[in-house]
Amino acid sequence: MKDLIEKLLRDLGEDPNREGLVKTPERVERALRYLTQGYGKDVKEVLNGAIYPVEYDEMVLVRNIDFFSLCEHHILPFFGKCHIAYLPRKTVVGLSKIPRLVDIFARRLQLQERLTTEIAKTLEVVLRPKGVGVVMEAQHLCMMMRGVEKQNTLVTTSALLGRFRTDPKTRAEFLELINHGRNGTTPGESRPHHGGE
Repeated sequence: MKDLIEKLLRDLGEDPNREGLVKTPERVERALRYLTQGYGKDVKEVLNGAIYPVEYDEMVLVRNIDFFSLCEHHILPFFGKCHIAYLPRKTVVGLSKIPRLVDIFARRLQLQERLTTEIAKTLEVVLRPKGVGVVMEAQHLCMMMRGVEKQNTLVTTSALLGRFRTDPKTRAEFLELINHGRNGTTPGESRPHHGGE
């Protein structure tokens, strides 16, 4: 990879031997390996041992999970917040494992749409809950730094499975909870509709 990055620098019109760039190829390699470490992570290894039998059937929500990923089209970052909820069916997962699950899939070359779906489907398979809801909100540097160059664009994607898809009340509760505190609102107050399925 170091040789490829040196060639890339030359192709861009730079001198990889100048003082500021001498160690850049190895730094870039380390950075890319770190940012794509999700390829080397096994979801089962992360989640196994953290599934617990619990008599609890209300919604479990973890919101505002920071994530960073790389767009597979331009290998530029996109980043934002992920909100995840599920309705347990006699088992729950350790709360710290949910952000780790997000990282496993985010630390790969990704599309936001695929990332959202992978997280939801994995929780559905592992927990077999009554439903799963995932909403991701992100800014994409490929839109901000190049192309349309729009600085304040926020991309929102959602994956709603089970009761989150079929039951309007469950879906509304989920969206209300993830919007809690935004624009000074609290649960129960009216607000614009968050988005479709």
